[in-house]
Amino acid sequence: MTLIGWIQILLYCAIIVALTPVLGGYMTRVFSGQRTFLTPILRPVELALYRAAGIDEKREQSWLAYTVGMLIFHVGGFAILYGLMRFQASLPFNPADQSAVAPDLTFNTAISFITNTNWQNYGGEGTLSYLTQMLGLTHQNYLSAATGIALAVALIRGFSRHSVQTIGNFWVDVTRCTLYVLMPICIVAALFLVWQGMPQTLGPYVDATTLEGAKQTIAVGPVASQVAIKMLGTNGGGFFNANASHPFENPTALSNYLQIILIFALGAGLTNVFGRMVGNQRQGWAILAAMGVLFFAGVALTYWAEAHGNDIVNAMGLTGGNMEGKEVRFGIVASALFAVITTDASCGAVNAMHDSFTALGGMVPLINMQLGEIIVGGVGAGMYGMLLFVIIAIFVAGLMVGRTPEYVGKKIEAKEVKMAMLAILVLPLMYLGWTAVAAVNPQALPQLGNNGPHGFSEMLYLYTSSTANNGSAFAGITANTLFFNITGAIAMFVGRFMMIIPTIAIAGSLASKKSVPASLGTFPTTGGLFVGLVVGVIVIVGGLTFFPALALGPLVEQFAMVAGTTF
Repeated sequence: MTLIGWIQILLYCAIIVALTPVLGGYMTRVFSGQRTFLTPILRPVELALYRAAGIDEKREQSWLAYTVGMLIFHVGGFAILYGLMRFQASLPFNPADQSAVAPDLTFNTAISFITNTNWQNYGGEGTLSYLTQMLGLTHQNYLSAATGIALAVALIRGFSRHSVQTIGNFWVDVTRCTLYVLMPICIVAALFLVWQGMPQTLGPYVDATTLEGAKQTIAVGPVASQVAIKMLGTNGGGFFNANASHPFENPTALSNYLQIILIFALGAGLTNVFGRMVGNQRQGWAILAAMGVLFFAGVALTYWAEAHGNDIVNAMGLTGGNMEGKEVRFGIVASALFAVITTDASCGAVNAMHDSFTALGGMVPLINMQLGEIIVGGVGAGMYGMLLFVIIAIFVAGLMVGRTPEYVGKKIEAKEVKMAMLAILVLPLMYLGWTAVAAVNPQALPQLGNNGPHGFSEMLYLYTSSTANNGSAFAGITANTLFFNITGAIAMFVGRFMMIIPTIAIAGSLASKKSVPASLGTFPTTGGLFVGLVVGVIVIVGGLTFFPALALGPLVEQFAMVAGTTF
């Protein structure tokens, strides 16, 4: 651990904090329908889209209509992406003559990208055409990110409104998010990344001659446009198989730093949107502070573990930290920081191989995802995930003082608490359940890159990442099999939509409630006590979900012995 390393971490935190009120204020105006500096340019485009789709922007929806619209939207996205992958051999913009993708891999990938997971059981440059990468993957990167932000704003409206039955219009929210938030930032970011050396071309792959005289084909393509939304939308799906460790996908230290800023920028900004929309910005800062405590703890532990390295290797005199699986041009601090950020958010992009991290260094990304990725989290998903834990924390506070819990003027009653717990418990049900099934499945076990505890961690990480809609991997496992493609897709689908539906139901319930003025007995929710309570509840409730995974190992081995399989 070095002073320069800590300066990089602290500078990153300072930039995110500085961007939070700027982006928060801008997004609040966008989703409130107020004028922004882009309105003269984009308002005619917005209105044209509404006319073409037959949308009345002034007509709002109930929580149920909002949810149904969102689900229909994703059915269409799945069909488009599935069709592109299956028929890409016959479609244009395929200079490498990529063949059709196998049905089970296509199913897994289509589910992956509509759920903002971007789990990739393939190498992009060797599997997908330019058209599939652009019209399929990049297209869904925008729409899945816009959906997450729209859902977070809908939940925020539930807290900020009172005695109404509507929470906004899904189609309007997604349109405005895409036009006014995602596209402008991505255009600027993509141009910056091209300047740093990232390819952006529709030309064919380049043939080169090595120093030994051999022929080498260098994959290129429309990379920068995909990477910009990949990071800003916390998607994470790479154009290349090596993702953000590939020199064309992350060419410089400056491009690396920009990418991690993009990952957290909108998620942090949404905390400020919450504060502004409920009429008290300190509420948003309190939520961001709770996220910050958990983030800094994770970064400190991961950085220390990777900088300390392996004791056995250190005893041989090979000190200097754990550089296995890391890019020399990024080093330990940038790799550790990237790993924590990408798993705090639902991004999944990697600039180092998590499978090669130390035990503690690999544990932190795993726990980040098992907590539900609420430490800033994915765009939108992190915010509504954190608000679920806030509801639980307020409920606990109410139990301690024998008073009906209240938060930002809304009484938190049994319905909201039940829906919050239902959404939270979906995660361990999926990643623990499918890990247990895989651990006794003779078709799954041969795909592990390691035996014993680390092999178990590879499977647990796979299903945790899928359920949490992250997409990063302990890449030692060979996951492009029928079993992992289908079960992983189920985990991704349930992890996304079975969490969203209870969350939007909470939004509808809160919006219909009357606003309750604060009194002397109201628990203060803008100070250190509230931050500490929320952090404590996250650790305790999260611990009840991920600690069973640690105890599951001996049980799995016992079941494997009974089933006659080897683990």
